[in-house]
Amino acid sequence: MVRILPVGDSALTIEFGQSIDEDINAKVVALHTALACDPISGVRESLPTYRSLLVRYDPAVMRGAALSELLAARLDGLKGLKLQVRRWRVPVHYGGEAALDLEDLAATKGLSVDGLIRLHCSVEYRVYMIGFAPGMAYLGGLPEPLHTPRLGVPRQRITPGSVGIGGRQASINSIAGPSGWRFIGRTPLRLFDPRRRNPFLLAAGDVVLFEPVDAAAVAALDMRAEAGETIVEPERP
Repeated sequence: MVRILPVGDSALTIEFGQSIDEDINAKVVALHTALACDPISGVRESLPTYRSLLVRYDPAVMRGAALSELLAARLDGLKGLKLQVRRWRVPVHYGGEAALDLEDLAATKGLSVDGLIRLHCSVEYRVYMIGFAPGMAYLGGLPEPLHTPRLGVPRQRITPGSVGIGGRQASINSIAGPSGWRFIGRTPLRLFDPRRRNPFLLAAGDVVLFEPVDAAAVAALDMRAEAGETIVEPERP
């Protein structure tokens, strides 16, 4: 059952469920998209999460009770909304300084390093939400054999672009910072770049496919990204 709840005096949260579920997240993204395509007066922004959408509004323009009614009406039209899914083929170098846990994780799972890489690249990942740091992507779809608890003591600085595993999720770090996730490689893609018109590369609802590349390819892509070039474009159906 969907719930619309107040968050202070200038925001509402629309809860679509209580679990991490692709169908629930699809409804979150659908409402977020609907509000972007057909804005409601007074709404400042909407922020999708795993199972809910935060809607910030200007109380001088729109009261919370009135906005709740409008959002409830919008929910009825979500079934007919077709979302255009973007698919990103993300190059990853599984090795080097960023692969802090690759060998240990493979040994723990009873896999060779190549076997772990093949398994990690064998599925499509859904971007459930962007959070914690600007542009950081939380990914669902990690194969169950790779589910691994986070570290007991977080590392204090992880390289931007590092590809990690935390619990039953995967992630791509966007900026340098602390993390307790296990890291197995790095992508040269810049998930956050303030030079771009849209600083965030990925968005909730996107699909990510990891593709292994060697160190030389990553070095070349790093140079292009540093120069501000677009090194990967999304695929659309």
